[in-house]
Amino acid sequence: MLELKDVCKTFNAGTVNEKVALRGVNLTLEEGDFVTVIGGNGAGKSTTLNAIAGVWPVDEGSIIIDGIDVTGLPDFKRAKLIGRVFQDPMTGTAATMQIEENLALANRRGLRRGLKWGVTNDDRELFVEKLKILNLGLEDRLTAKVGLLSGGQRQALTLLMATLQRPKLLLLDEHTAALDPKTAEKVLEATETIVNSQKLTTLMVTHNMKDAINHGNRLIMMNEGHVVLDIKGEEKKHLTVEDLLHQFERVSGQEFASDKALLG
Repeated sequence: MLELKDVCKTFNAGTVNEKVALRGVNLTLEEGDFVTVIGGNGAGKSTTLNAIAGVWPVDEGSIIIDGIDVTGLPDFKRAKLIGRVFQDPMTGTAATMQIEENLALANRRGLRRGLKWGVTNDDRELFVEKLKILNLGLEDRLTAKVGLLSGGQRQALTLLMATLQRPKLLLLDEHTAALDPKTAEKVLEATETIVNSQKLTTLMVTHNMKDAINHGNRLIMMNEGHVVLDIKGEEKKHLTVEDLLHQFERVSGQEFASDKALLG
Protein backbone atom coordinates (compact mmCIF):
# COMPACT_ATOMS: atom_id res chain seq x y z
CA MET A 1 0.00 0.00 0.00
CA LEU A 2 2.96 2.34 0.61
CA GLU A 3 6.49 2.28 -0.76
CA LEU A 4 9.22 4.76 0.06
CA LYS A 5 12.31 4.24 -2.10
CA ASP A 6 15.55 6.06 -1.22
CA VAL A 7 13.70 9.21 -0.12
CA CYS A 8 16.02 12.12 0.69
CA LYS A 9 15.26 15.62 1.92
CA THR A 10 17.59 18.47 2.89
CA PHE A 11 16.33 21.82 4.12
CA ASN A 12 18.22 25.08 3.36
CA ALA A 13 20.77 23.23 1.24
CA GLY A 14 24.02 25.08 0.69
CA THR A 15 23.49 27.52 3.56
CA VAL A 16 24.75 27.69 7.13
CA ASN A 17 21.31 26.41 8.19
CA GLU A 18 21.53 23.25 6.07
CA LYS A 19 19.72 20.34 7.71
CA VAL A 20 19.72 16.84 6.24
CA ALA A 21 16.35 15.48 7.40
CA LEU A 22 15.96 12.24 5.42
CA ARG A 23 18.89 10.12 4.25
CA GLY A 24 17.58 7.54 1.79
CA VAL A 25 14.52 6.30 3.67
CA ASN A 26 13.25 2.91 2.47
CA LEU A 27 9.97 1.59 3.83
CA THR A 28 7.20 -0.72 2.59
CA LEU A 29 3.78 -1.08 4.21
CA GLU A 30 1.42 -3.89 3.29
CA GLU A 31 -2.31 -3.25 3.21
CA GLY A 32 -3.68 -3.21 6.75
CA ASP A 33 -0.33 -2.62 8.46
CA PHE A 34 -0.59 -0.45 11.60
CA VAL A 35 2.95 0.86 12.06
CA THR A 36 4.07 2.96 15.01
CA VAL A 37 7.06 5.26 14.50
CA ILE A 38 9.39 6.26 17.34
CA GLY A 39 12.60 8.27 17.44
CA GLY A 40 14.34 11.19 19.11
CA ASN A 41 14.03 14.85 18.16
CA GLY A 42 15.21 15.42 14.60
CA ALA A 43 15.13 11.72 13.74
CA GLY A 44 12.95 12.35 10.67
CA LYS A 45 9.58 11.05 11.89
CA SER A 46 7.36 14.02 11.05
CA THR A 47 9.48 14.85 8.01
CA THR A 48 8.69 11.38 6.64
CA LEU A 49 4.95 11.94 7.13
CA ASN A 50 5.17 15.36 5.47
CA ALA A 51 7.03 13.82 2.52
CA ILE A 52 4.29 11.19 2.10
CA ALA A 53 1.56 13.84 2.35
CA GLY A 54 3.29 16.08 -0.21
CA VAL A 55 3.76 19.10 2.05
CA TRP A 56 6.92 19.82 0.03
CA PRO A 57 8.80 17.96 -2.73
CA VAL A 58 11.53 15.46 -1.85
CA ASP A 59 15.04 15.87 -3.28
CA GLU A 60 15.47 12.25 -4.35
CA GLY A 61 13.60 8.96 -4.31
CA SER A 62 10.01 7.98 -4.95
CA ILE A 63 6.76 7.65 -3.00
CA ILE A 64 4.15 5.14 -4.18
CA ILE A 65 0.67 4.77 -2.64
CA ASP A 66 -1.45 1.79 -3.73
CA GLY A 67 0.58 1.45 -6.92
CA ILE A 68 0.32 5.15 -7.81
CA ASP A 69 3.56 7.13 -7.99
CA VAL A 70 2.68 10.34 -6.16
CA THR A 71 6.23 11.70 -5.90
CA GLY A 72 5.54 14.65 -8.19
CA LEU A 73 1.97 15.34 -7.08
CA PRO A 74 1.12 18.35 -4.84
CA ASP A 75 -0.56 17.69 -1.50
CA PHE A 76 -4.10 18.53 -2.66
CA LYS A 77 -3.91 15.86 -5.37
CA ARG A 78 -2.83 13.26 -2.82
CA ALA A 79 -5.59 14.25 -0.39
CA LYS A 80 -8.12 11.71 -1.67
CA LEU A 81 -5.64 8.91 -0.91
CA ILE A 82 -4.56 10.10 2.54
CA GLY A 83 -6.27 10.78 5.86
CA ARG A 84 -4.24 12.80 8.35
CA VAL A 85 -4.47 13.86 11.99
CA PHE A 86 -2.03 16.46 13.32
CA GLN A 87 -0.61 17.07 16.80
CA ASP A 88 -2.61 20.28 17.30
CA PRO A 89 -6.29 19.46 18.07
CA MET A 90 -7.32 22.80 16.55
CA THR A 91 -5.90 22.00 13.10
CA GLY A 92 -8.26 19.40 11.66
CA THR A 93 -11.68 20.96 12.18
CA ALA A 94 -13.58 24.19 11.41
CA ALA A 95 -14.34 25.76 14.81
CA THR A 96 -17.24 27.97 13.69
CA MET A 97 -19.11 25.11 12.00
CA GLN A 98 -21.30 22.47 13.61
CA ILE A 99 -20.16 18.90 14.24
CA GLU A 100 -22.48 17.60 11.52
CA GLU A 101 -21.23 20.24 9.05
CA ASN A 102 -17.62 19.25 9.67
CA LEU A 103 -18.51 15.59 9.15
CA ALA A 104 -20.47 16.41 5.97
CA LEU A 105 -17.39 18.10 4.48
CA ALA A 106 -15.25 15.09 5.36
CA ASN A 107 -17.85 12.70 3.93
CA ARG A 108 -17.63 14.43 0.55
CA ARG A 109 -13.84 14.42 0.34
CA GLY A 110 -12.73 13.56 -3.18
CA LEU A 111 -16.31 13.62 -4.53
CA ARG A 112 -17.96 16.08 -6.91
CA ARG A 113 -19.87 18.88 -5.16
CA GLY A 114 -23.33 19.93 -6.27
CA LEU A 115 -26.11 22.34 -5.32
CA LYS A 116 -27.92 20.23 -2.72
CA TRP A 117 -28.43 20.27 1.02
CA GLY A 118 -25.12 19.94 2.86
CA VAL A 119 -26.44 17.59 5.56
CA THR A 120 -29.21 15.10 4.76
CA ASN A 121 -31.17 12.88 7.14
CA ASP A 122 -29.22 9.88 5.80
CA ASP A 123 -26.01 11.76 6.62
CA ARG A 124 -27.18 12.37 10.18
CA GLU A 125 -27.97 8.68 10.71
CA LEU A 126 -24.47 7.79 9.48
CA PHE A 127 -22.81 10.44 11.66
CA VAL A 128 -24.66 9.30 14.80
CA GLU A 129 -23.56 5.71 14.15
CA LYS A 130 -19.92 6.73 13.61
CA LEU A 131 -19.78 9.14 16.56
CA LYS A 132 -20.92 6.39 18.93
CA ILE A 133 -17.59 4.64 18.25
CA LEU A 134 -15.78 7.51 20.00
CA ASN A 135 -17.75 6.98 23.23
CA LEU A 136 -17.73 10.72 23.98
CA GLY A 137 -21.45 11.52 23.71
CA LEU A 138 -20.96 13.62 20.57
CA GLU A 139 -23.72 11.72 18.76
CA ASP A 140 -26.19 13.78 20.86
CA ARG A 141 -24.55 17.11 19.95
CA LEU A 142 -24.62 17.15 16.14
CA THR A 143 -25.53 20.84 15.93
CA ALA A 144 -22.97 22.01 18.52
CA LYS A 145 -20.22 24.30 17.26
CA VAL A 146 -16.89 22.45 17.15
CA GLY A 147 -15.18 25.41 18.82
CA LEU A 148 -17.09 24.57 22.02
CA LEU A 149 -15.54 21.09 22.27
CA SER A 150 -12.53 20.16 24.38
CA GLY A 151 -9.18 19.44 22.75
CA GLY A 152 -9.65 15.70 23.15
CA GLN A 153 -13.15 15.79 21.65
CA ARG A 154 -11.89 17.82 18.69
CA GLN A 155 -8.99 15.42 18.14
CA ALA A 156 -11.32 12.40 18.25
CA LEU A 157 -13.64 14.17 15.79
CA THR A 158 -10.68 14.92 13.50
CA LEU A 159 -9.74 11.23 13.58
CA LEU A 160 -13.28 10.28 12.58
CA MET A 161 -13.28 12.88 9.78
CA ALA A 162 -9.95 11.59 8.45
CA THR A 163 -11.35 8.07 8.13
CA LEU A 164 -14.97 8.73 7.14
CA GLN A 165 -14.12 8.24 3.47
CA ARG A 166 -11.81 5.24 3.91
CA PRO A 167 -8.33 6.50 2.95
CA LYS A 168 -5.67 4.35 1.34
CA LEU A 169 -3.30 5.55 4.05
CA LEU A 170 -3.84 7.11 7.49
CA LEU A 171 -1.10 9.38 8.89
CA LEU A 172 -1.15 10.18 12.62
CA ASP A 173 1.48 12.73 13.61
CA GLU A 174 1.77 12.59 17.43
CA HIS A 175 -2.00 13.04 17.50
CA THR A 176 -2.26 12.54 21.28
CA ALA A 177 0.84 14.53 22.33
CA ALA A 178 -1.11 17.70 23.20
CA LEU A 179 -3.70 15.87 25.31
CA ASP A 180 -3.72 14.98 28.99
CA PRO A 181 -2.97 11.27 29.71
CA LYS A 182 -6.57 10.22 30.35
CA THR A 183 -7.89 11.93 27.21
CA ALA A 184 -4.94 10.63 25.17
CA GLU A 185 -5.82 7.09 26.24
CA LYS A 186 -9.42 7.56 25.05
CA VAL A 187 -8.29 8.90 21.67
CA LEU A 188 -5.86 5.98 21.30
CA GLU A 189 -8.66 3.52 22.09
CA ALA A 190 -10.81 5.15 19.40
CA THR A 191 -7.83 5.02 17.02
CA GLU A 192 -7.35 1.29 17.62
CA THR A 193 -11.07 0.62 17.10
CA ILE A 194 -11.32 2.60 13.84
CA VAL A 195 -8.05 1.32 12.37
CA ASN A 196 -8.80 -2.32 13.17
CA SER A 197 -12.47 -2.23 12.11
CA GLN A 198 -11.62 -0.67 8.73
CA LYS A 199 -8.28 -2.49 8.38
CA LEU A 200 -6.63 0.85 7.58
CA THR A 201 -3.00 1.04 6.56
CA THR A 202 -1.64 3.41 9.20
CA LEU A 203 1.55 5.22 10.18
CA MET A 204 1.41 6.60 13.73
CA VAL A 205 4.25 8.79 14.95
CA THR A 206 4.46 8.92 18.74
CA HIS A 207 6.91 10.13 21.38
CA ASN A 208 5.62 7.55 23.86
CA MET A 209 7.56 4.27 23.74
CA LYS A 210 4.86 2.34 25.61
CA ASP A 211 2.21 3.47 23.12
CA ALA A 212 4.51 2.53 20.23
CA ILE A 213 4.91 -0.95 21.70
CA ASN A 214 1.27 -1.49 22.74
CA HIS A 215 -0.38 -0.41 19.50
CA GLY A 216 -0.11 -1.68 15.95
CA ASN A 217 1.41 -4.82 14.45
CA ARG A 218 4.78 -3.27 13.62
CA LEU A 219 7.20 -0.73 15.12
CA ILE A 220 9.94 1.22 13.37
CA MET A 221 12.52 3.46 14.99
CA MET A 222 14.18 6.30 13.12
CA ASN A 223 17.49 8.00 13.83
CA GLU A 224 19.34 10.70 11.90
CA GLY A 225 17.04 10.51 8.91
CA HIS A 226 16.73 6.81 8.30
CA VAL A 227 15.04 3.68 9.67
CA VAL A 228 17.31 1.85 12.12
CA LEU A 229 14.86 -0.69 13.60
CA ASP A 230 11.88 -2.54 12.14
CA ILE A 231 10.18 -4.87 14.63
CA LYS A 232 7.05 -6.94 13.98
CA GLY A 233 5.32 -10.25 14.66
CA GLU A 234 6.14 -12.21 17.81
CA GLU A 235 9.17 -10.05 18.50
CA LYS A 236 6.96 -6.95 18.84
CA LYS A 237 4.41 -8.74 21.03
CA HIS A 238 7.08 -9.47 23.64
CA LEU A 239 8.94 -6.17 23.29
CA THR A 240 9.66 -4.00 26.34
CA VAL A 241 10.99 -0.43 26.58
CA GLU A 242 14.29 -1.83 27.88
CA ASP A 243 14.56 -4.20 24.89
CA LEU A 244 13.84 -1.34 22.52
CA LEU A 245 16.51 0.89 24.05
CA HIS A 246 19.04 -1.95 23.98
CA GLN A 247 18.34 -2.67 20.32
CA PHE A 248 18.63 1.01 19.45
CA GLU A 249 22.03 1.28 21.16
CA ARG A 250 23.19 -1.88 19.38
CA VAL A 251 22.30 -0.72 15.85
CA SER A 252 23.14 2.97 16.24
CA GLY A 253 26.16 2.81 18.56
CA GLN A 254 24.69 5.56 20.74
CA GLU A 255 22.26 6.03 23.61
CA PHE A 256 18.68 7.06 22.89
CA ALA A 257 18.60 10.76 23.75
CA SER A 258 14.96 11.85 23.92
CA ASP A 259 13.80 12.70 27.44
CA LYS A 260 10.29 13.22 26.09
CA ALA A 261 10.10 9.65 24.80
CA LEU A 262 11.73 8.10 27.85
CA LEU A 263 9.55 9.97 30.35
CA GLY A 264 6.44 9.32 28.28
